[in-house]
Amino acid sequence: MTTDDSTNSEPINLGEDLHAALPKLEENIKRIQELTQRLMKVMSHKRKVSQDLQGPSPELYSKASTVAFQEMTQNPSKIIEQQIEYWGKTFQHYIDAQQAFNKGNLDETIDDTPTDRRFANPLWQTHPYFNFLKQQYKLNAQSVDKVVTEMGGLDESEKTRLEFFSNQIIDMLSPTNFLATNPDTINMCCPRNGNHMFELIQYAPSTQKVYTKPLIIFPPWINKFYVLDLKEKNSLVKWIVDQGFTLFVVSWANADEASHDIGMTDYVEDGYLTAFKVVREICDVKKVNAVGYCIAGTTLSLSLTVMKERGIDYVNSATLFTTLTDFSNRGEVGVFLNDDFVDGIETEVAQVGFLDSFFMSRTFSYLRSNDLIYQPAIRSYMMGENPPAFDLLYWNGDGTNLPGKMAIEYLRGLCQGDNFATNGFDVAGVSAKIANVEVPICAISCESDHIAAWKSSFQGVQKMGSKDKTFILSGSGHIAGIVNPPVKNKYGFWTNDDLMLSPEDWKAAAQKHEGSWWPMWGNWLAKKSGKKINSRTPGSANHPPLAPAPGSYVLRDKSG
Repeated sequence: MTTDDSTNSEPINLGEDLHAALPKLEENIKRIQELTQRLMKVMSHKRKVSQDLQGPSPELYSKASTVAFQEMTQNPSKIIEQQIEYWGKTFQHYIDAQQAFNKGNLDETIDDTPTDRRFANPLWQTHPYFNFLKQQYKLNAQSVDKVVTEMGGLDESEKTRLEFFSNQIIDMLSPTNFLATNPDTINMCCPRNGNHMFELIQYAPSTQKVYTKPLIIFPPWINKFYVLDLKEKNSLVKWIVDQGFTLFVVSWANADEASHDIGMTDYVEDGYLTAFKVVREICDVKKVNAVGYCIAGTTLSLSLTVMKERGIDYVNSATLFTTLTDFSNRGEVGVFLNDDFVDGIETEVAQVGFLDSFFMSRTFSYLRSNDLIYQPAIRSYMMGENPPAFDLLYWNGDGTNLPGKMAIEYLRGLCQGDNFATNGFDVAGVSAKIANVEVPICAISCESDHIAAWKSSFQGVQKMGSKDKTFILSGSGHIAGIVNPPVKNKYGFWTNDDLMLSPEDWKAAAQKHEGSWWPMWGNWLAKKSGKKINSRTPGSANHPPLAPAPGSYVLRDKSG
């Protein structure tokens, strides 16, 4: 993390993962059983109370039922009117809630229920499930109250008693009174292991004016994000901020045994869509620009198709760093994607719950065995030399684990099946297809990338449905080709507007540029970012800053 004040930042803990409790299911069930047994023990010692002292006599309810039946036979239109009113409100709320849930945006839900301290937990307002329960309960309560209030045939005393005890029943049936429908008791009985999907880091501005639309970078969760901000002179983070962009970066949680059931849908829903929503709220904008690096670029593309299917328009443009979306030609890494290797991974994650960073690190090292295995071994073991103090080498050894379910979905459905570019990849309730990526796209690939072959990246961009597509081919590899600051004037890059050509013909006809591609991309991004406004202070009233960058997630070891 650079020490320059211009890149001081504030992480925001977001996106608590609902699946984090699943590996502790047995422990949670045991806890619930203990609470249930305690309740039963209390109930077994309940004091015996005469029926006469329990409440109104059965005669009151019997008389009320008789009166209600008489009204139904003598004035059926009144009953029908009440029923139509009740079911109309109930179904309309169900439709509204379903639409809000599908869009992943509860802000569009109309909740005009009065303040009630029973529903003080914020989840009653912000979580689709709990908000739906609350509003349905309120609708039922209003309906019962109206029927009792308008009921005739009872004297004043009887009506007062009926209203009182009816309200007691209504209060008793509140969802706050049941374990499975009270978020406070759920949190108490079933702790979620403190596992969040990510921290959101907002960088402080270094310019007086910034572009209206903010930029959010999604790094790959195969590695830690700080490769983009290793030191001041080659920090992509600092360069972006210095160009006048409001920058956010996601720092993903490191997977552990509690992450077994976290899949690609969780990354889309609790990761990307949550981050988009919060950045829009913080900056008070309708759209943001997004960057996805490697697997995070693949998932950004999936998220774009999910949002299109749901009618959500959060993203103005997308930039893809070394991203594969077409896996028909997997390049060098394809030798590790046959069934024997993937079967072994599936067995490993079934036993452990996650894919240890050791396996991914070893795989990528074999792709550059001379540089990352044999030369270090010769220097260390044969020549007795200490490894060089090298920031990028340190980052390369600071690997992260992958959630078990996500790893298998990615390997089977994308790498092996190539479903995104063919029949559709099932994620977040959508069959995601590459042709539905329709926002403006800028893709940067690297000529000697041993992980995401540039020709495959190129073919993926060709298949996207966007009418505004730019492809840049950088020199060097998966990391150095991206972290290539202009001051070093290294590697160079190629551009060609004709994306209808084959990858080979595209490069043969491309124009070669010296130096870094960053300035060209910065100009492209500026055109997608709106006018300039006064610079923003990190955070907002609803999302106050919590701590300085780089946050806590990136500092955690491999145990999570």
